[in-house]
Amino acid sequence: MNEPTTEPSTSWRVPIGLPVLKLAGGVLLVAAGLLLAAGDPVRPGLAVLVAAGLAGWAVRDLVAPVRLAVDPGGVTVIRGFAGRRRLTWAAIERITVDARPRRGLRTEILEIDAGDALYLFGRYDLGAGPAEVADTLRAVRDRSAE
Repeated sequence: MNEPTTEPSTSWRVPIGLPVLKLAGGVLLVAAGLLLAAGDPVRPGLAVLVAAGLAGWAVRDLVAPVRLAVDPGGVTVIRGFAGRRRLTWAAIERITVDARPRRGLRTEILEIDAGDALYLFGRYDLGAGPAEVADTLRAVRDRSAE
């Protein structure tokens, strides 16, 4: 009788420096808005509004840092602000990397097509290159099919 093989789960997360950078940017925006206000309430108000958006974005990174996880049974992806969705290998139609030149730089996006939904992950979501992550996902899927 063959024993089931258990393979550890692998996950990809937002680099810890990214939410810190977003929070620092928000603080700098508020400070700049206050310094450049010159009696105008609109400038600090806009700075606070943009800083609140950055803070919300940073909170999401801190509350749900793991964006993607894989194990022999399938993948778990982030859904919404901090929710999760489990996708079995049978539910995943394609794993591709879309690479495009933008503003003189090459941008790569990992696409996981689950038929009813398309999940997109960039380098800053994963903390690794999307092509490298796609290769790992395909390798785990191929090993679990054996």
